[in-house]
Amino acid sequence: MKSVLHPWQLLLLILAGWINHREQEVIEYLRAENRVLREKLGKKRILLNDDQRRLLAVKGKILGRKMLEQMATIVTPDTILRWHRQLAAAKWDYSGRRKKIGRPPASAEVIELVLRMARENPGWGYDRIQGALANLGHLVSNTCVAGILRAHGIDPAPDRKRQSTWKSFLQAHWDVLASVDFTTIEVWTKGGLIAVYLLFVMELATRRVHFACSTANPDEPWMLQVARNACDAEDGFPREKKYLLMDRDTKFSEAFRVILEESGVTAVRLPPRSPNLSPNLERFMRSIKEECLERIIFFGEKSFQNAVADFLAHYHRERNHQGLNNQLIQADNEVGCITGDVACRERLGGMLRYYYRQQAA
Repeated sequence: MKSVLHPWQLLLLILAGWINHREQEVIEYLRAENRVLREKLGKKRILLNDDQRRLLAVKGKILGRKMLEQMATIVTPDTILRWHRQLAAAKWDYSGRRKKIGRPPASAEVIELVLRMARENPGWGYDRIQGALANLGHLVSNTCVAGILRAHGIDPAPDRKRQSTWKSFLQAHWDVLASVDFTTIEVWTKGGLIAVYLLFVMELATRRVHFACSTANPDEPWMLQVARNACDAEDGFPREKKYLLMDRDTKFSEAFRVILEESGVTAVRLPPRSPNLSPNLERFMRSIKEECLERIIFFGEKSFQNAVADFLAHYHRERNHQGLNNQLIQADNEVGCITGDVACRERLGGMLRYYYRQQAA
């Protein structure tokens, strides 16, 4: 006996077929879109995060290998199924809950202190650092100290002594260090445009700068006279300084350095092409050029000497310095006042300005 489809059953079959056809069209479109994206990316590997891998693993397990072979486009079916196995294995992984056996690891504070002490004190060995930590209430073994230093690539004390850094040298001699260097400007004279050399010396601890002298011909006799002036007991500019940093400029000749050393000042020559080892004086040179020398056309020696004197007065008393916590090198009593009218002091025709409060008469 033949079964007869009721109208509603026929309608249901038509609807199911239409839905299945639409789903196939959507799937074909998404696969085509994925192919286009893969072509745009070329051979670049698509990097997925853990959440994205987890999502694909869960969805892919439901589809099964056969369907994945037809559908997956950005990863292989084996990769998706492997992610699912790892996800399932992680569910039964209790290793993170096991009670740890042995000595607890050093705290972050102890590690930071060990590294700080080793870097700031090249001669301190494991026992010395252990004792210093005990003074601060941290009881650790010397083997723990050794392990921390080894893990961070820091050598034992004998090796650290032989590897003194430029930074540690500067810090140890900061108050007795000075730095010297030249800069040049172009000056109009009766003979035309000539290059003039300006020599500056900086006291590194205070950032005070001295304008030593200037010349268009810095030959050796002139340099030797500069060295003698610098070492003068009364008028010498690097007073109480024991070390004078200088680059490898041939103007700082051996005879120049000998005169310095005879007066007790050791000439420390920087490695070739290393302006970063004298950053404070280099920064001053940049400032005086950008704020003064490169903004004025000079006619004769007197004009640039006056400009340099004005800039140095501004530099010392009116210009805040980031390297000194944004303070002035030589502050007047008016600094920090909150009463009085605000006035402006101008130098070099208004190129340099300083704002302050006028004190009541």
